[in-house]
Amino acid sequence: MRKGRAHGAMLGGREDGWRRGLPGAGALRAALQRGRSRDLARRRLIAAVSLTGGASMAVVSLFQLGIIEHLPDPPLPGFDSAKVTSSDIAFGLTMPDAPLALTSFASNLALAGWGGAERARNTPWIPVAVAAKAAVEAAVSGWLLVQMRRRERAWCAYCLVAMAANMAVFALSLPEGWAALGKARARS
Repeated sequence: MRKGRAHGAMLGGREDGWRRGLPGAGALRAALQRGRSRDLARRRLIAAVSLTGGASMAVVSLFQLGIIEHLPDPPLPGFDSAKVTSSDIAFGLTMPDAPLALTSFASNLALAGWGGAERARNTPWIPVAVAAKAAVEAAVSGWLLVQMRRRERAWCAYCLVAMAANMAVFALSLPEGWAALGKARARS
């Protein structure tokens, strides 16, 4: 018995059904590295923007975990990143919020690379889930922006970078998410 058939038998007789619509490694590599669709261009931007947001949250993580003692701020009035990132809200989930945000930005890289160029058509739940995740993160970022000004009466430069990154990821994920939702509805 061929290896593929044995593996398929273990999956309840669906030899390749578990990855139906998902490209193999070669097709995925070609799509991600050389594909020129608008969706792929936006997914690449999601990865780049997420790296930027993640970098800002990496610095804050170092501060919140006590690895560094100071967060440099821009020489503008109203900026006090240390105050904002040491607030009760920043530690309200029984852990510091920056490592959580860093993890979320890192997951965006995996989500940007998940599925081929036609994932909105072949596996519409992936871009819909990506857009839903991005919507929640954009909403939370907006709420935190309001809290930053109202409660702390200070701005955090690193948090503003992360907020802008979350808003950009949301905007970039919408076109593929809407297209996927439309295709999923058309199927049912």
